[in-house]
Amino acid sequence: MNINTYVRLVMRAAPLFNAPVAALANSRLFGRMVGRNVAIITYTGRRSGRTISTPVAYNRRGDELEIAANLPDAKSWWRNFTGEGGPLTVQLNGVERAGHAVAKRDASGRVTVHVRLLGS
Repeated sequence: MNINTYVRLVMRAAPLFNAPVAALANSRLFGRMVGRNVAIITYTGRRSGRTISTPVAYNRRGDELEIAANLPDAKSWWRNFTGEGGPLTVQLNGVERAGHAVAKRDASGRVTVHVRLLGS
């Protein structure tokens, strides 16, 4: 299987994984456990103008989040935050916070999205 085939499979399978992960993150029973590492981000699509929500794994330091876009060429959500970045909301442990996200691709091709949470 070549890389392009793998990328297409990942893109088709993502919605199948995102829905149950989002449900777990929002559940009363598992939400706290899953919420330690998974947040739901909501943003407006740069081309479609639609509101999109997706679960992401994150690392947090105070009011800063770091989100790795694994297999970035197989995903498009992070492209909404290139250049100057853009606004989003992040649901962390059941609390929705506004933020500003900026995506950067390093020399090795890895993409990291840095989110600065706004307000308290």
